Amino acid sequence: MASLSQIIFVSILLLIISTQCEAQLSPTFYGLDTLISTFATKGFSARDLVALSGAHTIGRAQCAFFRDRIYNNQSDIDAGFASTRRRQCPASGGDSNLSPLDLVTPRSFDNNYFKNLVQKKGLLASDQVLFSGRSTDSIVAEYSKNCSKFKSDFAAAMIEMADISPLTGTAGQIRRVCNLVN
Repeated sequence: MASLSQIIFVSILLLIISTQCEAQLSPTFYGLDTLISTFATKGFSARDLVALSGAHTIGRAQCAFFRDRIYNNQSDIDAGFASTRRRQCPASGGDSNLSPLDLVTPRSFDNNYFKNLVQKKGLLASDQVLFSGRSTDSIVAEYSKNCSKFKSDFAAAMIEMADISPLTGTAGQIRRVCNLVN
């Protein structure tokens, strides 16, 4: 089980490696096979992919990245959830409007993200594809029921991520504000 200090350490690691990751983040429309292969090129397993995706238990997304998902009446999204999300994301315009990735506990690092996926309430298509009748369903289901296992696997995967070509010395930086270069 990940302790609070481990989670804080992992958050600091996120800040350190954010410059590298910005250019390598997976688009929100990637399918499961593409996500798995993209993560595999960095040495991550499907379990690592699912655990790291759990970071979406906190944070927000811009409307432009999930508009198609909430307006296209797809079978992999809860209709009530889509309707709720349309209130903050109009069919056109408002591209930069922000919505929490997790409506229930948007500021808590917990396993509610996975509970949402099981209920077809993943905001991003690349999130919902993790629970779509495919190979990662069992991992999502496990994390939805076992927060301690999720946190433990997340911490381990974050430590692995920090070892991917880390920037050191003057080549790297710890950002004071995550989305701004110091």
